[in-house]
Amino acid sequence: MELGKAEHVGLDVVVSTMASDAHTWNLVFLQLLLEELGHRVTNLGACVPDADLIGECRRLAPDLIVLSSVNGHGFNDAQRVIPGLRACPELEHTQMVIGGKLGITGADDGSVARTLRAAGFDKVFEESASADELRSFVRALARAVPV
Repeated sequence: MELGKAEHVGLDVVVSTMASDAHTWNLVFLQLLLEELGHRVTNLGACVPDADLIGECRRLAPDLIVLSSVNGHGFNDAQRVIPGLRACPELEHTQMVIGGKLGITGADDGSVARTLRAAGFDKVFEESASADELRSFVRALARAVPV
């Protein structure tokens, strides 16, 4: 590394809820977990309107977008917002994941995850997923992203 030039280490990550979700503790947890792993996190907060989420992600062009849902409406919100995110040329190579309480009907047969993956998410962390699953995913992604 040259003197005076900082080495780019870690991923640039955006964490956010979607328009209908006012919960913030999940975002603080995700931010701290990702920062603990050495990544730079922009936390957009709760109740982020679709246009604002898409606009900020376009502006920041992160390596990873992590959407979190606690209120149980994540499945519907995600299907509405993912096409707009995937349509942005700036986000062509951005990994996009969603997790948390994605529905209000309880455990399902995996159809929620399959539907969201087909809609454009790279990974879906269902409510029963552990923090270790996210850590493993992010570590593998960080190894794959060129410095």
